Amino acid sequence: MSLYLEIPEINPLFPFKTFTNEGWSITYPHWHKEIEFIYCLEGTVRLGVDDEIIQMHEDEIYFFSSGEPHFFLSSPNSERIVYQFDIKLFQGHDNISPNDRPLAKVFETVVNYSKDWPTPIQKEIQTILLSIYHENQKQREGYQYSILSSLYKLANLLYQLPLKNKKTEKAALDSTLKNRETLFQIDTILDYIESNYLHAITIQDVADHVGFSPSYFSRFFKKNIGMSFTSYLAEYRIHRAKYILGTELVPMAEVAARSGFSSVKTFHHVFKSMVGTSPMKFQKNIFGFH
Repeated sequence: MSLYLEIPEINPLFPFKTFTNEGWSITYPHWHKEIEFIYCLEGTVRLGVDDEIIQMHEDEIYFFSSGEPHFFLSSPNSERIVYQFDIKLFQGHDNISPNDRPLAKVFETVVNYSKDWPTPIQKEIQTILLSIYHENQKQREGYQYSILSSLYKLANLLYQLPLKNKKTEKAALDSTLKNRETLFQIDTILDYIESNYLHAITIQDVADHVGFSPSYFSRFFKKNIGMSFTSYLAEYRIHRAKYILGTELVPMAEVAARSGFSSVKTFHHVFKSMVGTSPMKFQKNIFGFH
């Protein structure tokens, strides 16, 4: 089965999310640019990396670096916490000292599995991850700063983890490097959309930006994203609209404009077809209006 690129639905203003999974379903081989940590809360979580099946047990942790392929087998009677975040969260502070390894390199070269970590560091990382999860659950005002602070502590501890042996590191890097050029190209495309979604964007515009012909770009995008460029752009704009609707009480014309739609009529039509309800009803459900 071929790999697919997963694009987690993450707030671009704070690219972090965490959620629980009870392990009943299979997650097919995939990869994404976000770092992913798995914390096994109970039972046995079966995950796959390269050709190896790993059975995680209670309180064990495993993480995947950016672009590292992985999958999950059905793991009934288990529960895991999943943490996903973009390394951009550390932008401006990564590699402050010229003597330090870049953080992205640390994620790629240290041991991924907590059973091979020194016990004191394992305990500290367990505490940090559980704290992050609980902060995210409560979502008190300013909670993002608490999560960001904990992620910086986590980054510091990663520098203290043992390195993979050369054979393991090479296998991990080989599988990651297969995706790296594609990941860079996709990142360039998605960054362009993020920067320009407020304006009209054509396939020609994005193809020119990334150096592809329009026809090759369309095939490349569909193959790696799993949907057409037009569908993705509409989905991205609706995601932005849902964020505004869920956090602010502003006129629908403003929501439409700030989401990149040329008219309220178009916005209403696309929103209802994709979400299954009107923007107004969606907002009323969130704020509890009658």
